Amino acid sequence: MNKNERNKLFIDRDKLYSLLDKKVPQLSQVQDILSKALKLKGLNLEEVATLLRVEDPAMIHLIMETARRVKEEIYGKRLVLFAPIYTGNVCINNCTYCSFRRDNKLIKRKVLSMDEIAEETRTLLREGHKRVLLICGESKRNDTDYMVEAIRTTYGVREHDGRDYIRRINVELAPMEVEDFARLKAEKIGTYVCFQETYDPVLYRNFHPADTKKGDYEYRVTVMDRAMEGGINDVGIGALLGLIDYRFEVLAMIEHANHLERAFGCGCHTVSVPRIEPAIGAPNADNIPSKVSDEDFKKLVAIIRISLPYTGIILSTRENDVMRTELIHYGVSQISAGSRTNPGSYAHEEEQTGSQFSLGDHRTVDQMIAMMANEGFIPSFCTGCYRKGRVGNDFMDLAKPGLIKQFCMPNAIFTYKEYLEDFASPETKEKGMKVIENLVNAVENEALREKITANLNLIHEGKRDIYF
Repeated sequence: MNKNERNKLFIDRDKLYSLLDKKVPQLSQVQDILSKALKLKGLNLEEVATLLRVEDPAMIHLIMETARRVKEEIYGKRLVLFAPIYTGNVCINNCTYCSFRRDNKLIKRKVLSMDEIAEETRTLLREGHKRVLLICGESKRNDTDYMVEAIRTTYGVREHDGRDYIRRINVELAPMEVEDFARLKAEKIGTYVCFQETYDPVLYRNFHPADTKKGDYEYRVTVMDRAMEGGINDVGIGALLGLIDYRFEVLAMIEHANHLERAFGCGCHTVSVPRIEPAIGAPNADNIPSKVSDEDFKKLVAIIRISLPYTGIILSTRENDVMRTELIHYGVSQISAGSRTNPGSYAHEEEQTGSQFSLGDHRTVDQMIAMMANEGFIPSFCTGCYRKGRVGNDFMDLAKPGLIKQFCMPNAIFTYKEYLEDFASPETKEKGMKVIENLVNAVENEALREKITANLNLIHEGKRDIYF
């Protein structure tokens, strides 16, 4: 790591656009890059740009199939599930694509009390969730003190005689100072998430008025440096696709990951790829400046997967069920389920507070898990790595040589078994038990297979929260 790299502006706008202005690549160039990608070492910026310039459907198919192979090799059949808890939709910013924007008079505003946060948490626990993302608009009403209390409240909720509780809280919050991140770290958060929205420093101004804190591009683009200086091990980056040329955003996210690697010895833990969706009272949600087609969206997810092979890719319920089901094969490794984006609406479905955007996938947790079984995937509610300290550099030291698989697949099976025993519908349970049986039988290491089987028996007898 290089401390001199920290808090530097790492986006060279002209350089990134110039890489996209080059010729459409030949098949041989693409094949060479994809062969390198299969070594699971990632790609450099020029190679990523080359793939982004591909337009031929046959070559895009090759990219997609390479992404499928990379994902299968690293992640196997695991797919992490979580749910967002929106603690408030009050915001001082005026972003042109978001319903929470300050000038929007068309939605009802709300900031949840601690009792209401506990109620939301309790509802999610009753559906089987174990991982949540706390998220809110930016205002004085939900400052760091509020979020610390919200984290403690969420972790403190217990259901089913104390057996069920949230095991990992990630947070998606506005940029803050190093000392604030240190406070969040002390509350045992997992990943800190913050989207740059757009990495273009010139066009950023078009969507984020200068009279708000979010209008400060430099403060936002350096937020992950402050987070890691404050002790946060895992950070999650993202761009809102549709504001500008998606190819620039992909290159910029790769640059961001590379910057963190240089500065701290560890890149981002996750990358999120939301597309703009309809949102009440948000002009650019109805008039998308640079709309990303479904085919381009699939391509960019595949390119990110092979460029950052060990980085999680998160896909939210912005996308519809067909797109989400398809992309779990080509790169997505974390997915929300049964989500709602208006504060208070898990516990009170009739709650009419304003949503941040329109949802595309309305399937319940049980329906999502049944779909995954049909597709050959298993849900993972596992948080073992975080509680064992396998985070940041330590996680990557295990992940890159493939050693993390010794923990991830068994731990995913354990949390899957918990869900099937406690929450699944009879049909989903029947499907899931067959999937678990097949996965356990496929474990080649006899000692490991016996240990997995023994733990599954303990779970059947009532023990919970087992992990390696």
